[in-house]
Amino acid sequence: MGIRGVGPTVEAAFEQAAMAMAAIVADLSTVEPCEPVEVYCSQPELDLLLVDWLNSLLYQAAIRRMVFCKFNCQISNGQLSGKAWGEPIDPAKHVLLVEVKAATLACLDVYQDEKGRWVAQCIVDV
Repeated sequence: MGIRGVGPTVEAAFEQAAMAMAAIVADLSTVEPCEPVEVYCSQPELDLLLVDWLNSLLYQAAIRRMVFCKFNCQISNGQLSGKAWGEPIDPAKHVLLVEVKAATLACLDVYQDEKGRWVAQCIVDV
């Protein structure tokens, strides 16, 4: 399944890509941003940094048994420092949809479009 984030900055595009991935996992209207989780990634290329960011979010969600609904990140010199907010999975509250296993290198791209907007996209394995 393809995901794409678009924003005025590369960080906003990464945050929107994370939101797109989260929307595959759960109905985000059922998730509250109660608990922050910090994520750090390092990659020399923006496209590889996107995959690392998304897979780090999946890892944190899996080990903490959480769903996320809000994201923030800062990128500088191949380093990403970010946060995801969400809450522990509660089957009585959360509408879970599809399990995302990993972000992949398929259709991976991070670029500025003709209007100057940043686009961050890839295929996720479900």
